[in-house]
Amino acid sequence: MRNQRWTLGEPGELHPDNRELLQEIEHLISEDQRDEVMRAVRGWRPAEIMELLILLPLRKARKFYDWMPPGPAVKVLVAISPDLRSVLMQESGIARMAAIAEELDEDDAVELLSDFPDEMVEAVLERVPHAEALHDRLEFDQDTAGEVMSNKFVVVRDDWNVGMATRAIRRKAAMIEKFYEAYVVDKDRRLVGRLKLRDLLLNKKKALIRDIMRDVSITVHPDADQEDVLELATRYRVQTIPVVNDEDHVIGRITVEELQHIIRDEAEEDMMLMSGVAPDTLPDHSLTKIIRGRLPWLIGGLFGAGVAGFVVGNFEAELKRAAILATFIPVVMAMAGNAGIQASTVTVQGLATGNLWTGDLGRRFTKELIGSLINGAIVAALLVVLVLALAVFVDIHEPERLAVAAGLSVAIVTSLAATLGSTIPLVLDHFDIDPAVATGVFITTGNDILSVLVYFAIASSIYLGA
Repeated sequence: MRNQRWTLGEPGELHPDNRELLQEIEHLISEDQRDEVMRAVRGWRPAEIMELLILLPLRKARKFYDWMPPGPAVKVLVAISPDLRSVLMQESGIARMAAIAEELDEDDAVELLSDFPDEMVEAVLERVPHAEALHDRLEFDQDTAGEVMSNKFVVVRDDWNVGMATRAIRRKAAMIEKFYEAYVVDKDRRLVGRLKLRDLLLNKKKALIRDIMRDVSITVHPDADQEDVLELATRYRVQTIPVVNDEDHVIGRITVEELQHIIRDEAEEDMMLMSGVAPDTLPDHSLTKIIRGRLPWLIGGLFGAGVAGFVVGNFEAELKRAAILATFIPVVMAMAGNAGIQASTVTVQGLATGNLWTGDLGRRFTKELIGSLINGAIVAALLVVLVLALAVFVDIHEPERLAVAAGLSVAIVTSLAATLGSTIPLVLDHFDIDPAVATGVFITTGNDILSVLVYFAIASSIYLGA
């Protein structure tokens, strides 16, 4: 197969010029023509190979990637998202993973290996020379500062002068890549201050570091939860946070890049929880993992729906007297579910960004109650008008009473659902439970039960009691 250039297209879309080339490469991979495939992509840029991998079926993409030499493979691995890295190497052997890990820098290697089982990681590290630093980093729990921190930082002594500090930074320039600040330590290597680039540029070479250094706003320990790290960075408006051990020695730093990764991870986790899916779920999980991760939530939803159905069944006599009441059951349940999800989603987002906290419960409750009452009244008025308009064309027994019963039910359940949806995440957060679990299945099923109870209580009193 002759070498052809790949034309980069829109993200996730196949450029028309690549259609035939993609089919040829797929066919060669199916036929195990490794040399032909490698010859076809010789000279391609990492971004081009990355796009090809994403457009290939997953099994063929994994085979293609395993055929690549470690050097080019690492360049491609760095170019793709962390989640796709683990997906791509899910079926790679120990020797292959060790060769890749050896080529990666420490931060990327830790990020890759942290997604694999401990026994596999140990086997990989046994094959990687000088793996002590990797082993130490991987000892930290998942989603902690120690796991996500970067080991690329500069430390200077407080008894140095500006000239000495500048030379030290220059020596490490290639390693640290992006310079935000240097950390100042005393003779016992305890963190005592920090230096910005402007502090070095605007002071004389003989000025002592201890005389020009700045205070350290915040530090975190390696076992701090990454969500707490993000909240601290937002609150203090800092770009980097030093990670220190029990002796106040700097062992890493959380930079803007790591903070962005934390934001993405937390958003993905909340989205999964709110959808009733385990946070560690990946698109390529096995059938067993898919069932195990989702079945408990579905059973919980079934239980809630069953309770709601049981409540409806208890009003069988009322439904026999007026079958039209059944028409408004899905309306009331849907309104309660939507209002609850809207309110809880806003609250969860506020907690995640630090804009809300448990002490805000009273003000939050009052504001949501007023807002939900207004929204509920508007929706109820629309429903009343709709029922009365329908009565012009359809024979409905006492449409005015039915309209009032349905409208009042919607107004009350909307208010209750929105109020509970906004306050339950705050209560869960107070007890150190992830507030994202309050949404999705939990709020929806709870509101279904509540809405049915309220609806039939009002309908029995206003409509059937006539």
